[in-house]
Amino acid sequence: MAKGYILVRLFKVKEALPKTDAKLKITNAENGNVIYENNDAFDISGRSEIIEVTTPEKSLSQKPYEEGVIPYGLYNIDILAKGFKEVIVEGVSVFEENTSIQNIEVIEENEISEFNVSPEKIVIPPEQLVLKAPRDKQMGTMVQPFVLDKPYIPEFIVVHLGSPSSAAENVTVGFVDYIKNVASSEIYPTWPEESLKANIYCQISFALNRIYTEWYRNKGYSFQITNSTAYDQYFIKGRNIFENISKIVDEIFSKYIITVGNKTPFFAQYCNGTTVKCDGLSQWGSVDLANAGMEALDIIQYYFGYDKTLVRATTIEGIPESYPGTALRLNDENNNVKVIQKQLNRISKNFPAIPKIPSEDGKFDKQTEDAVKMFQKVFNLTQDGIVGRATWYRISSIYVGVKRLAELEQEPEYNEEKPSGYVQPDFDGQYPGYVLRECLVGEDVKWLQTYLQAIAKRYKQIPSICVDGVFNKKTKSSVMIFQKIFGLDVNGRIGVNDWGKLILVYTSLDSVENVNKSDILYEYPGFDLGFGDQDGYVMVLQDYINVIAKNNCRISEIPRTGKFDNDTKIAVEKLQKQLGLKVTGVVDEITWNKISSTYEALYSGRKIREK
Repeated sequence: MAKGYILVRLFKVKEALPKTDAKLKITNAENGNVIYENNDAFDISGRSEIIEVTTPEKSLSQKPYEEGVIPYGLYNIDILAKGFKEVIVEGVSVFEENTSIQNIEVIEENEISEFNVSPEKIVIPPEQLVLKAPRDKQMGTMVQPFVLDKPYIPEFIVVHLGSPSSAAENVTVGFVDYIKNVASSEIYPTWPEESLKANIYCQISFALNRIYTEWYRNKGYSFQITNSTAYDQYFIKGRNIFENISKIVDEIFSKYIITVGNKTPFFAQYCNGTTVKCDGLSQWGSVDLANAGMEALDIIQYYFGYDKTLVRATTIEGIPESYPGTALRLNDENNNVKVIQKQLNRISKNFPAIPKIPSEDGKFDKQTEDAVKMFQKVFNLTQDGIVGRATWYRISSIYVGVKRLAELEQEPEYNEEKPSGYVQPDFDGQYPGYVLRECLVGEDVKWLQTYLQAIAKRYKQIPSICVDGVFNKKTKSSVMIFQKIFGLDVNGRIGVNDWGKLILVYTSLDSVENVNKSDILYEYPGFDLGFGDQDGYVMVLQDYINVIAKNNCRISEIPRTGKFDNDTKIAVEKLQKQLGLKVTGVVDEITWNKISSTYEALYSGRKIREK
C-alpha cells in the first residue's frame, strides 16, 4: 500500500486561539484498527505531528472513477480534551503523497446544554467525483447589478447546506476557507497543478458570480450560494482539506475569470465530463490537457473560449493593508515591513511558537525572517521566509481574526499605552499593559506563571502549575488563591494592582530555587550537540533543560553530567516538540537558540548578558 499523511489542527477559536492539550486517536474507517493514539498530541500551536497512514495507489485517482474503487483512504479522528466536548470526525479522505489537514474547533463544556452531552460528530460524505451527482439545474447570469460597483473578494460567504428551497442550515464561512473546502470536495489533490488551478479558478469565479449578481438574494433567499451540486458547488461543512490545494488557493484566491469587456465574474460551469456532461469545463478533461502541457488559462480558454481571461480583484474585504505588489524579504527596509512586524508580534501573543520581533522598525532582519518562517509553518504555507502575496494575506487574515477575538472579549486586547493608574514597578517585570485572564496565551502568561510558581514554593496554599504560556483553569485557580492570601479582589484576573502585588511578593522572597545561578547566556557553540558528546557545552545545555524542567511539568530534570546521554536526548526531543521544531534529538543552532531563549524567559527577571 502507498502512504499519505494526516495533520490535525486544534482550536478553541478557529485560526485565532489554539488548543494545546488533548488526546488524539485515529482509526481506519474500514476496519476500526487504531492507527495512532497520543494523550498529549498537540504542540503549542495546536498542531499534531504529521501522521503517516496507508492509502490506495495514486494512479487510481488520476483516471475516471471505476465502479466500486475508492481512490483514497478513509480515517476517523477522535479528539478528547478535558473540559471540552468530545469531537469525532468520520470519513477523512487521504491520498497518496498528500497531507490531509483536519481543522477542529472544540467547545467548552460550560457552553454546552446539560441535555446535550453526546460527542459532536462530523460525518464527511464521499468526494464528488465518486458520487456521479447531476448538475442539471445550474443557471446563472452575467447581468451587472446596480448595487455592486466592482467585484471584490468578500471576507465571508453564506452557504445554504441543501437545495435552495430546502429547510437546511445556513453557515457563514470565510471565503478563502470556502474555496479550499470546495476544491478539496470537487477534485483530487493528486492531479497536475495546472489542472488544479484551472478548476479552482472556475470555483472562485462561480462563487463570485453568485455574490456579484446577487443571484439568490434577488430571489428572496438570505444566503449567497448552496452546496447542492445540482445548483452550485460541493461544500462539506467540517471536512478536511488538502495541503497542496490549500497552498494553491492561498496564492490565487483573488483571481477570477471574466469575459473580455465584461467585468462581471464569469459563471464558470463545470462537471466531471464522464458520467455527467455539461457545456462548461470537464474536470477529468482538464487533467488530460494539463498532462499534455497546457497551463491553467489555456485550459479555461479551451472550454470557455479565447475571449476569457484572468483578472485579480483589487479589493480584499476585511484586510487592513493591501499587498504592496512586491515580495518582502531579508534586508528590505520600508513601511510594509513594519506592518508585517506589528501584525506578527500581535499574532504571536496567541501563537507563541512564533518568535517575537524585538524591534518593529521596518527593517527585515534575521529575527523578522525567523518569525515569518515559523508563521508559515504554523499556517501551512511554504517556509521560505519571504512575504509574498499568499503570506501577506494570510498574516493579515490571522491578524484580523485575533483582533476580532479580542473585541468580542473572549481575549483581552494588547494596548500600546499603559492603562490609567499604571505605576511602573521597581522590578524589571513590567506590567504588560492589559488584564491577564483565562484563555489568553503568550509570553506574558509565561511570566505570570513563572512568578506564581516561585511564590508557590514559599506559600504552599498556592498549587504548582505548568509554565506553558496558557492561561487555563489551573492558572486561574492559582491566581485566585494568590489574590485571597494577599487581600486582593478574588476574580481570577491579573490587573495592574494584582501585578504590582505579585512582583512585590516575588522580589521579597529570600531565594528563588527555580532559576540558574549563572547570569551568562551562552551562544551556540558553532557545532551540533548529539548523543555521545561530552564537553562543557553539554553541561550548559543540561543546566538550561533543568531550569525549564522546574517550570514545565511535561519535562523531567536530568543528571548534570556533561555527557549527552539518553536522558538528555529524550529531554531535547520533548522540548523540540513543544517548541514547534523538527524532532531530531540533536541540538543544532535553531534548537540551541530556542532552548536558551526559553531558559532566559524563565530566569528570575534579571537581564541576562551574552558572554
